[in-house]
Amino acid sequence: MSGLSRFEHKLEQLISGAFARAFRSAVQPVEISAALQRECDNNAQILSRDRRLVPNDFHVELSQTDLDRLAPYDTAMAQELVNQLQEHADQQSYVFPGPVTIGFESADDLTTGRFRIRSRAQAKVTGNASHTQVRRARALVEVNGTRHPLEVPGLVFGRGTEADVRINDPGVSRRHIEFVVTPRSGGADRIEVRDLGSTNGMLVDGHRITQTAVHDGTQVKIGNTTMTVRVVEEDTDV
Repeated sequence: MSGLSRFEHKLEQLISGAFARAFRSAVQPVEISAALQRECDNNAQILSRDRRLVPNDFHVELSQTDLDRLAPYDTAMAQELVNQLQEHADQQSYVFPGPVTIGFESADDLTTGRFRIRSRAQAKVTGNASHTQVRRARALVEVNGTRHPLEVPGLVFGRGTEADVRINDPGVSRRHIEFVVTPRSGGADRIEVRDLGSTNGMLVDGHRITQTAVHDGTQVKIGNTTMTVRVVEEDTDV
């Protein structure tokens, strides 16, 4: 029995055939599973001779009708899709940059029985800040659903263990960039970002640059990862 056949059989066992009846004339789970595998195949990036990076964040777009039919089973189905995708990745020597997530949403331009998949590689991000530090911070960096307070003297972002915030992105150097925080009397701290001699450099609001001041809403991209600066209180005197 093939991997996709086992997947379909397991789903039917999980939900006692109700799923199969609901989807008899709509999108079939096995079709979604096969499409997710193709999405990985088509977007694999070579890391080394034996390792290729693939997306780990997937959004399955369906018609509202199909989404409504899916709703009672979406949690069980998503977990089985993740398991099947992990099995495929193991067979193909694929590497996910972080946890695999699969979400379902409606798309007005899709009719019953049709679906579309959007994907991206979203690196796992690890920092050392406590919830209290994050909550009290006057400035933060948001990246891949995580928040990291910017306090004097600043933070180093990179892939290595020596970085303050670690990003599991192969396009990121071990010590890639540093946010430098300088206190100013009577106003908000001055925040700058500078490249630390990384291999691939950085983009600040779409411009390649080595060092600049940042403000609320500034976006910094390193490797495949984009982060956003959030400032609660910002001095208008730059």
